[in-house]
Amino acid sequence: MSQGPRSGLAAVSSALLAMSRHLEVRDVLKTIVASARELLDAQYAALGVPDDHGGFAQFVVDGVSEEQWKAIGPLPRQHGILAAMLHQARPERLADVREDPRFEGWPAAHPDMSDFLGLPIRDGDEIIGALFLANKLRPESTDSSNRQCESGCGFTEDDEELLSILAQHAAIALTNARLYERSRELTIAEERSRLAHELHDAVSQKLFSLRLTAQAAAALVDRDPSRAKGELQQVTALAAEAADELRAAVVELRPAALDEDGLVATLRTHAQVLDRAHTARVTFTSRGVRALPAAQEEALLRVAQEALHNALRHSGADHVDVTLHKRGPDTVLRITDDGEGFDPTTVRRAGRHLGLVSMRDRAGGIGGSLTVDSAPGKGTTIEMEAPGG
Repeated sequence: MSQGPRSGLAAVSSALLAMSRHLEVRDVLKTIVASARELLDAQYAALGVPDDHGGFAQFVVDGVSEEQWKAIGPLPRQHGILAAMLHQARPERLADVREDPRFEGWPAAHPDMSDFLGLPIRDGDEIIGALFLANKLRPESTDSSNRQCESGCGFTEDDEELLSILAQHAAIALTNARLYERSRELTIAEERSRLAHELHDAVSQKLFSLRLTAQAAAALVDRDPSRAKGELQQVTALAAEAADELRAAVVELRPAALDEDGLVATLRTHAQVLDRAHTARVTFTSRGVRALPAAQEEALLRVAQEALHNALRHSGADHVDVTLHKRGPDTVLRITDDGEGFDPTTVRRAGRHLGLVSMRDRAGGIGGSLTVDSAPGKGTTIEMEAPGG
C-alpha cells in the first residue's frame, strides 16, 4: 500500500482515531465516510445503514453538496450493487459501475460515477452497513474537477485492502456508538420512570389537598364567607404549587426529537408548531451551527422553550424570532420578541422570575452565560452563549 501519501500509516492512524473520537452514531457515520474518501482519494463516498424494509435507515454521503443531495431525492432502496454488498457480503470493485448488469440507473440529479469500490461493514455475522467509493482521482493533480480517472485508472487491490481495514474499524466504532446510544436510552427510560413516580407522589398529594380545600370553601361560602375566602386563597396557592412541581418534573425529560434529529431540526420544528398554534409569528433561522454535546443541546433547547413560552404567553408580542448562530468558537441562541417588555431588575411575577432563574441555571450548568435585555414597551431579547459548536 504505497500508492500515495494518504495511504501511509500516519493517514490510516488519523482516520482510525477520528472514528473513535465520536460517540453519537450520526457523527461516527459522517467521520467514516469522510475518512474513507480522503484516505483513498475518491471523488465520492457514501455509507448506508440498512433498515428492515428494503431501504436505508441512514445514508450519509461525502463529496455531494447539500443542494445536490436535496435534488437527488429520497434515500435509495437496497437494489443493484448496494443489494449485492448487503446480501452477498463481499467486496465489489468495478472499472465502470454503469456497465455492470446489476446497475439499475440513478436519479437525474445524481452525479455521474464510473469506477467503484464498495464493501459491507460487518459486526460478526451481521451486516450493519455498506461503504462505497466512486471516481478515483488522479494523484498528480490538485484540482479535483480535472482529476477524475479515465478508464483503466480506477481503484486497485491495495485500495480494496485499505478500505477493508477501515471498514473493520468502522464496524467497531459504529457498534460502540450504538451501544452508547442504547445505554443512554436506558438511562433516560430509568429517569423517566423515576420522575413519573415523583410526579405521581408529589402532584397527586397536592391535588388531593386541593380538592379537600375546595370542598371546605364550598361548605363555608354561605355561613362564613370570611373563612371561605381564606380557603379559596389556599386553593390558589396549592394549585400554583402543583403546577410548579409538574413543570419541574416535565422539564427534566430530554425530548426524543433531540436525540433523533439534533438541535437545529428540533428547534425549527418547535418554532413551526408554535407558529401554527399562536397568533404571533414565530420564525427560526440557523447559521453555521453543527452538532453539539448532548448536555449543551439540551440546555439550549430548554432555554429556547422557556423563553418562547414567556414571549407567547405573557408579552403580547406580534413576532418572536429565534436564531442560532456561531460567534467565534461559541454557539449563540437568541430569542427576540416585540412585546410589552419588562424591567428584569424588578419583575417578581412567579412564572417570569422562576423562568429566568431556571434559564440562567441551565446556561451556567454547561459553562455558558445568559443575558436578558428588556424594558417596558421595548420588547425582550434573551441571549444564551454556549461553548463549542
